Amino acid sequence: MKDFMIELFADYRTQIVFFHVISAVVWVGGMVAMKFAAHSSFMRIESPLHRLERISQALNRLFMIVLPFVVILIITAVIMAVGLGFRAAAVDASGNVIDEYAMYIYNIVHVKEVIWMVMAANLAAMIFRRNKAQKLLVQGDTAGAKESLALIGKYMVPLNIALGIIAIYLGVTLRNAY
Repeated sequence: MKDFMIELFADYRTQIVFFHVISAVVWVGGMVAMKFAAHSSFMRIESPLHRLERISQALNRLFMIVLPFVVILIITAVIMAVGLGFRAAAVDASGNVIDEYAMYIYNIVHVKEVIWMVMAANLAAMIFRRNKAQKLLVQGDTAGAKESLALIGKYMVPLNIALGIIAIYLGVTLRNAY
């Protein structure tokens, strides 16, 4: 599998990097648009029920748009990490560090990928909360739906925006490292 990923990256470097970057842009950009553009529009809807229904619908659309990009981002990240040989440049077969700078870069790769995985787990939790809120709306529990959705807007989306910006910055750092 390792040899396949190395060859795949060697043959399709530009396409893989493009899909990785565009996936990050769609994911993080979608959350930024939702938080800073759509959210203020939703708050102008006077009926609490209609507001919650619109927020739930918009979150569902956002999540369905970003999910394929999250998968693409993670797949391309693994292909790039292996294809660029970060580990091979940093440690020998026994795991001994052979180059301090390469090890520093290899550690950045790990940090960046952990960030994307935390973001993916947070996204899964947001989807779960949104689906729970939708069920509560159908049952007529507006207060429960509001509580479920509030956590997404107040904490979960901003957390993923912040983590996404950090991961993108680390990606630029990695790009400039080789």
